[in-house]
Amino acid sequence: MSLVSSGMVVLPPMPRFLITIHRPNDCDPSVETPEQGRAIDELNDAMVEAGSRIFVGGLRSITESLAIHRSEDGTLAIQPGPYLDCGEHVGGLWVIEAATIEEATNWGQRAAEACRASVEVRQFH
Repeated sequence: MSLVSSGMVVLPPMPRFLITIHRPNDCDPSVETPEQGRAIDELNDAMVEAGSRIFVGGLRSITESLAIHRSEDGTLAIQPGPYLDCGEHVGGLWVIEAATIEEATNWGQRAAEACRASVEVRQFH
């Protein structure tokens, strides 16, 4: 469905998705291999060429992270380390536009291969 205003066609926004890369907590992001770096660069280039990539970012080591926990009484506690203590953490992410979940999942599969890691694909509201 499109809207016509002053002779211009305005298309509804394309759905946006978050693709997160999951790494084990002992992963050191500074030891990425040259092959892995090239594969990630090629994926980023393909996303840009397709007009899908909105944002991309790799994250530093979890040893540099802080978690802010809110208790039921509203008190905030700041602690070093990841928010969840589950053995894995988010190591990087993309925000993309894709027409369907299947298209976003295709990008997610390519991200998993390029990063040699598990990924999660989630649609924004």
